[in-house]
Amino acid sequence: MSKKLFDRIAIIGLGLIGTSIARAARANGVVREIAGTARSEKTRLRVRELAILDDVVETPAQAVEGAGLVIVCVPVGASGAIAQEIGPHLAPGTIVTDVGSVKNSVLRDMEPHIPDGCFLVPGHPIAGTEQSGPDAGFAELFTNRWCILTPGAKANADAVAKLTSFWQALGSEVDIMDAEHHDLVLAITSHIPHLIAYNIVGTVADLESDTRLEVIKYSASGFRDFTRIAASDPAMWRDVFLANKDAVLEMLGRFSEDLSGLQRAIRRGDGAALEEMFTRTREIRRNVIEAGQETAEPDFGRARATSPDPD
Repeated sequence: MSKKLFDRIAIIGLGLIGTSIARAARANGVVREIAGTARSEKTRLRVRELAILDDVVETPAQAVEGAGLVIVCVPVGASGAIAQEIGPHLAPGTIVTDVGSVKNSVLRDMEPHIPDGCFLVPGHPIAGTEQSGPDAGFAELFTNRWCILTPGAKANADAVAKLTSFWQALGSEVDIMDAEHHDLVLAITSHIPHLIAYNIVGTVADLESDTRLEVIKYSASGFRDFTRIAASDPAMWRDVFLANKDAVLEMLGRFSEDLSGLQRAIRRGDGAALEEMFTRTREIRRNVIEAGQETAEPDFGRARATSPDPD
């Protein structure tokens, strides 16, 4: 893509998502200059070594100087403090967005610090891996993934349209959604699955040593995939659950009721009830494949290893 959507963008937080945005923006030619910062000096040094940004600075205030788009890539619990820090340094017309998977709290915490004449358009690229840090980023992370935008009071149609074009240029499909509805939907599609994964893997961690080692040794695809999810960034997910606690607790209540139903069916030997439940869930799997969010290949579409993993 040859058209430059922004002369300069600023990325605050240079982990997996932040560096993937930088790589994708560079690869697709949508910006002239990319600036960024990270809290850790070690991270900043590593990003300089990787040469994926034009300007790596020490503070968020320095990063946003002259930027037409600011992308906040920090745990959602820190977004308000970042907005407060950068607010006085934003140029008129700057679009501010984020990448957190909770949107109500982001609007609440960031909006008061965004000056008039600037536009807050919170966003959530539904993409990621269990890896973290600047070395984990890659330009194709957002290709054919959804990015949801949840504009609040400090947004206008032009800002939303320009941010939409930016994410589309990075390969994403874009949808616009109310922040409260977004948080409810993501509670069941993302947050509860992560909570369950953390809980199951935590249960294994608490087993007696010999049994725990056997579980690890004989891990089949089910438990193995739970460990992949449970390896996600602890600080990020801590903030997600605290920021979206109402929706998470509502969906967790529904899940607990369904789990109790399965427990009763197993106790009573009710095979018909179990089969009916498993048939309904199988249909959801088919719907996910039809929606293009997964493939029907064996092993859940993941490439089979041809040699042992290096670690």
